[in-house]
Amino acid sequence: MLVEKHQNIIDNAVKANHERTFFAQYPEHPKAYGEDAPAKGEQEFKSLLNQPFEKLKQKVITGWTGEEVSPYTQEPLGITYPTMDVQELIKMAEQAAPAWEQRPVAERASILTESLERIKEHFFSIAHATMHTTGQSFMMSFQASGPHANDRALEAIAMGYSELQRYPSAQTWEKPMGKFTIKLNKNFKAIPKGIGLVIGCSTFPIWNSVPGIYADLITGNPVIVKPHPKAVLPIAIVVSLIQEVLEANGLSPYLCQLAVDSSSDLITKTLSEQPAVKIIDYTGGSSFGNYVESLPGKTVFTEKAGVNSVIIDSAKDLDAVMQNLAFSVCLYSGQMCTAPQNFFIPATGIKTAAGTVSFDEAVNKLKSAVEGIVTNPKMAAGTLGAIQNEVTCNRVEQTQKQGAKVVLASSKVENPEYPKARTVSPLILEVNAADQDIFEQELFGPIALIIKTNDTDHSIQLAQQMAHQHGAITCAAYTTDPVMHEKIETAMNRVFAPVSFNLTGFIWVNQHAAFSDFHVTGGNPAGNASFTNEEFIIKRFVWVGNRSLADA
Repeated sequence: MLVEKHQNIIDNAVKANHERTFFAQYPEHPKAYGEDAPAKGEQEFKSLLNQPFEKLKQKVITGWTGEEVSPYTQEPLGITYPTMDVQELIKMAEQAAPAWEQRPVAERASILTESLERIKEHFFSIAHATMHTTGQSFMMSFQASGPHANDRALEAIAMGYSELQRYPSAQTWEKPMGKFTIKLNKNFKAIPKGIGLVIGCSTFPIWNSVPGIYADLITGNPVIVKPHPKAVLPIAIVVSLIQEVLEANGLSPYLCQLAVDSSSDLITKTLSEQPAVKIIDYTGGSSFGNYVESLPGKTVFTEKAGVNSVIIDSAKDLDAVMQNLAFSVCLYSGQMCTAPQNFFIPATGIKTAAGTVSFDEAVNKLKSAVEGIVTNPKMAAGTLGAIQNEVTCNRVEQTQKQGAKVVLASSKVENPEYPKARTVSPLILEVNAADQDIFEQELFGPIALIIKTNDTDHSIQLAQQMAHQHGAITCAAYTTDPVMHEKIETAMNRVFAPVSFNLTGFIWVNQHAAFSDFHVTGGNPAGNASFTNEEFIIKRFVWVGNRSLADA
């Protein structure tokens, strides 16, 4: 029985959710998965190229489509995916739902955990698929789309497992009434809301999607997964494996469907507006996110754009600080929702153990640290990866021409393994606090803005204002002053932005750990939901209580 097979995994995940300490069911190091796994995974990926993707168990199809191009080779992957009519997707989801809803939560949790164990066997092919659709480096692709994504999915399963058992399924209720009592038999049911729709993004097609997919499924809802047309393969592999496990356990594979479309014929709005779609998870730009949030009758979970700040007040070792921040700027060429953008530095300089470092010298330290990564042949390609979308390259070029002082110009980064890779190095600009028209928007990609402020209080004011008006998913801060530490934390937390203090070494503000860190708070314009708190789960079902007289 799967329940017995996976109960220990589920119990450990539930415990980790409550304790918020380090826990990883799926190790992030590739060597943990066997010597043969890398070669096997690469071969599996190559076997999928230049042909129809036939691993899905969706048989009622209307055609085939595919437009993915590798950011590394600039060559099409040549993979086509089956398309389905929107009404057919809805119909099949509705037909599949009742049997799943009737399964006890322990069975649902064990089946979903089994699917993660199946996905684990394909981490390397998924890594290659992610690399050649998103532009992430191989190691980031492996970790983000493999073990880290699986842990986030397990986190959602564990949270659902807990919340669905918060109340007893049945209870006898007695109320003393003097010489007699009223006795009622009561039952409490968690009723799923309906079909879930998960709208994926092009940069993290698995990591950002599986929390919603598994949150829908654990709560008894069928789910339709709508990937970005240019990043389908990674999540297509995942969905196909989920379907395999569902079918192997006597369930309809249509509980989890892939809805592929093309850039010229998008179906996202049509799907979102379907009356039967009750739950929507969305990752992407704010404009479409605001549209999704405006739809009546939907329960919506969004992660949108944010303007992430760095507040530098003081530091023990400013060189270590700048090296850490430079890596955060360079990692995946800033194509992360958690990447820092606005660096607030006082005009009076930064206090360090060795004395005050002037503003200009601090700027130069960040510039030198970024250059050290970009020009390092052993680090550059693996850290920067490639640019997923040409629009990001254009954004860098346009921002460089806005008139701000160019501290470090952007240029192509050579990748010896992939000479045709689409790459650009980080652009660093210096602006004044009055130049809010430049720094009050998310500039997605490898762009860092250094903003000269009057003092740290001024930096805090601007960072807080940006988070309140435009949203923020992360905030990094550096200070050796306990009073200033508390001031920054209080100010940013008031606008629901989390703060990472004094990070140096091998931990970066970009990283959010499953079972411990809440990814996005849901409290500012960067998004209305959080991976994975209780609200991310309980809004997907409704508690309903029924009563009957005990003696009737």
